[in-house]
Amino acid sequence: MLSAIQPPRYLCRFPLRRRSKPRTLHILSSAQPLTSTSTSNHYSQILSIRDSLLSRQLTAVQLTHSYLDRLKLTEPQINSFLHVSDHEKVLKQAQEIDDKINRNEEVGPLAGVLVAVKDNICTADMPSTGGSHILEGYRPPFDATSVKRLKDLGAIVVGKTNLDEFGMGSTTEASAFKVTANPWDLSRVPGGSSGGSAAAVSARQCVVSLGSDTGGSVRQPASFCGVVGLKPTYGRVSRFGLMAYASSLDVIGCFGSSVTDAGILLHAISGHDALDATSSKREVPDFASQFTSVSSLKSRPLEGLRVGLICETVDEGVDSGVKSAIQGAAAHLEQLGCILKEVSLPSFSLGLPAYYILASSESSSNLSRYDGVRYGNQASSDELNALYKDSRAKGFGPEVKMRILMGTYALSAGYYDAYYKRAQQVRTIIRKSFKAALDENDILISPAAPSASYKIGEKKNDPLAMYAGDIMTVNVNLAGLPALVLPCGFVEGGTMGLPVGLQIIGAAFDEEKLLKVGHIFEQTLEGYNFVPPLVADGVSA
Repeated sequence: MLSAIQPPRYLCRFPLRRRSKPRTLHILSSAQPLTSTSTSNHYSQILSIRDSLLSRQLTAVQLTHSYLDRLKLTEPQINSFLHVSDHEKVLKQAQEIDDKINRNEEVGPLAGVLVAVKDNICTADMPSTGGSHILEGYRPPFDATSVKRLKDLGAIVVGKTNLDEFGMGSTTEASAFKVTANPWDLSRVPGGSSGGSAAAVSARQCVVSLGSDTGGSVRQPASFCGVVGLKPTYGRVSRFGLMAYASSLDVIGCFGSSVTDAGILLHAISGHDALDATSSKREVPDFASQFTSVSSLKSRPLEGLRVGLICETVDEGVDSGVKSAIQGAAAHLEQLGCILKEVSLPSFSLGLPAYYILASSESSSNLSRYDGVRYGNQASSDELNALYKDSRAKGFGPEVKMRILMGTYALSAGYYDAYYKRAQQVRTIIRKSFKAALDENDILISPAAPSASYKIGEKKNDPLAMYAGDIMTVNVNLAGLPALVLPCGFVEGGTMGLPVGLQIIGAAFDEEKLLKVGHIFEQTLEGYNFVPPLVADGVSA
């Protein structure tokens, strides 16, 4: 537990990390299954759980009880979930895993791992509302491909997490049902739109979680909540079962308390899917092969890696504390052997307006299906046009309505060329600028957000200020590239400080490199403990 705000660190001396214990996978004990020590961000909870189950040191039922107990204690304060799975059903699944192990039968690599799923990702026999009244009570008859793959590997879905309605927002305040709090400071936002999924992992209410990322909705909450967030390359993960917001930008992403867990989760859900025409047929590499124990690292394990710091992301408009944390992270990468230089992307500032034109345009088309007839709850009316109008007026929240109106305007006959067409041209320029930068550098780095988490309600009535917070992330979606966010430091705020996330951007389908760099960075980062006060202060049963 941090006793004070840690200053940005510019040097990390080798030998790496002095330890009184050998560097091994942490085994959860049955007597104390989930203490703040066992939730250290450097350890893989997924691998620890598997090791503990197979060695009979912990049962799946014991593990599940510990997470459900913590969820029960913390959920009234955080509001991460819109729906929590029936406890008896979850414990029954855990018991089935224990029975298999006792019979010496093989269990899946995610056996006993509790996963939370963002509520715009469909789950069979469980509500999937998209955070909107128009889908309130909807229970899909099928699982999204990503959810099905997790279940097939033994994972247990613990519940559906809160989000900004249909993914439209940056704070989770635009949910139709509740506002989620940040586990680091309950008066602050967790980010959005996947704020519920990030908060659930941060508060250790689950092991890992799924979110969706259209313009930064995995990466910005990961930064705000001090967890690892991974946005894969567009096409790496099937979108079947993901409620469409902006189809050319949407991806399903991963949250974990360590890079290893995020990588394992990504590997589980990746791969071609015949149900999604945009999913890639590329072979999915073994991401786990990139995870090396700190004891086997060289003194400069990233020797020669070319790293470009996007200079536009540490310019005016970025909080000084965030700048310091990113500069400290860059210096740490240099200590690991990286060759660091500043990279200019002149088109970077164009990404934000282009993104909001394209995303709003696609959303106006995608959300036209929710009319009370084809999809969505139906308002009572004797006349068809009034039925459409009332169903949508009552079903959609103000943020969704505003974006539909913006998108419809941009697509209208008189303004298509001036807005939508020009935004697509800007998107092409952004793709080319990223390609040129990544031809000269192995990875690019930037902050994940221009500030740390801010107060609930602070920007709710200033949408332009809220949209500006997406400046660090939207370009990556426009270019279709993968990006990893992991905590790298703190700024002042709350009782223990507020976490800051480093964004690492790679070439298309090069998640392996991001995970390798992130894993080494995470293991060698000294002096920080990214466990929120809600957990560190003893809410660990």
